[in-house]
Amino acid sequence: MATVVGKGGPSTRLLTPRNSMLLLIDHQPQMAFASHSIDVQLLVNNVTGLAKSARIFDVPVVLTTVAAKSFSGPLFAGVQEVYPKQDPIDRTTMNCWEDPKVVEAVKRTDRKKVIMAALWTEVCLATAALSALDDGYEVYIVTDASAGVTVEAHEMAIRRMVQAGAVPTTWLQVLLEWQRDWARQETYEAVLSVAKEHAGGYGLGINYAKSMLGEHASEAQKELG
Repeated sequence: MATVVGKGGPSTRLLTPRNSMLLLIDHQPQMAFASHSIDVQLLVNNVTGLAKSARIFDVPVVLTTVAAKSFSGPLFAGVQEVYPKQDPIDRTTMNCWEDPKVVEAVKRTDRKKVIMAALWTEVCLATAALSALDDGYEVYIVTDASAGVTVEAHEMAIRRMVQAGAVPTTWLQVLLEWQRDWARQETYEAVLSVAKEHAGGYGLGINYAKSMLGEHASEAQKELG
């Protein structure tokens, strides 16, 4: 029986800074108040870490809000601070993919892999993800930067999207998938900085390695990844 030998190199399924874009949907106070599938402070931390990750790698980002002035409030301050010159696209429809301005903004990035996170998972994320899939996009849903009104609502929505072809991921996985090689020195320090600030135990490990190992900390940090 012949041995199958792989071609080597990265899979086309993997996210890179050149084949993906980030769509952040409705991370606003009023939406967060009713989100109970994740601790709200952890949610804010994760969304902010995801936004900073995209900035490191110059990944195109589209920000959206729903009824910002009349009901839901402004975009999370921490996320807006990452992109201070970018105004979110505000709309009335719960499905942002039904707003031509949002769809055109995504099209202009010329990326087929769309990474999404939203409030709520079962409404604004699910409707956008299913719509984008139908339009031929590859959709990656960041589950820990999204939240539902209950754990069940969040989990059932994730199942529905996965059954339709969406790929579930987490914000830290996205960050490290974009980096992928610690020899990429141009983003190395920035990635570690975001990890230390937002990645919980992983960030603690980086700080620990630096304080305990000194000049050898870089190798230890790589091992943590």
